[in-house]
Amino acid sequence: MISVQERDHEIEALYNSLNAPRPVLVVLSGPSGVGKDSIIQGLKRTNYPFYFVITATTRPKRPNEIDGVDYHFVTVGEFAEMIENEELLEYAVVYGDYKGIPKKHVREALASGMDVIMRIDVQGAATIRSLVPNAVTIFLTAESEEELVRRLRLRKTEEPDQLKMRIVTARRELRRFTEFDYIVINREEQLDEAVSEVLSIIRAEKSRVDWTPVIL
Repeated sequence: MISVQERDHEIEALYNSLNAPRPVLVVLSGPSGVGKDSIIQGLKRTNYPFYFVITATTRPKRPNEIDGVDYHFVTVGEFAEMIENEELLEYAVVYGDYKGIPKKHVREALASGMDVIMRIDVQGAATIRSLVPNAVTIFLTAESEEELVRRLRLRKTEEPDQLKMRIVTARRELRRFTEFDYIVINREEQLDEAVSEVLSIIRAEKSRVDWTPVIL
């Protein structure tokens, strides 16, 4: 039978935990074309405090992208140095280009008590799950496979062969949604609803009885 002293100690520990920062590591993933970037921008507009991990990539910068804001655009040689110096939490080849998550700023943000959100491809999400089992993984998708393909075609950012590969890859990645904790549908012209759903997931995870700190 638990003593009064032990019970009081448990209650004190509970409130200490509830009043301390409870940062979570959120992995936002899904096939190309589902709107991962749009969700991130929508989250920023809510003024919810979080640290967004900027991915390093060797792919060319698109006209509407800003270096250091959308991605860290680096050369293959610079990326190789990051691998050599063990500066990346994970990295992979995606559509022929390298992408990776710098680990330093992730650790610093979590240590400061901030939630951390990563926008990564499905392949990278699998790596993060193996490294950080208590990461919160969210699979983002369109309302249908047909809608996803339509969005990819409308982007017009790839040559025909590259587009075909993206569509094939996206269809294969759709089948992996069961590997994630949550699934959020980003419906056409309903971005705010999807952003609100992601925020609800984050807030619920921070309130879990079995919350545990992320160790990197």
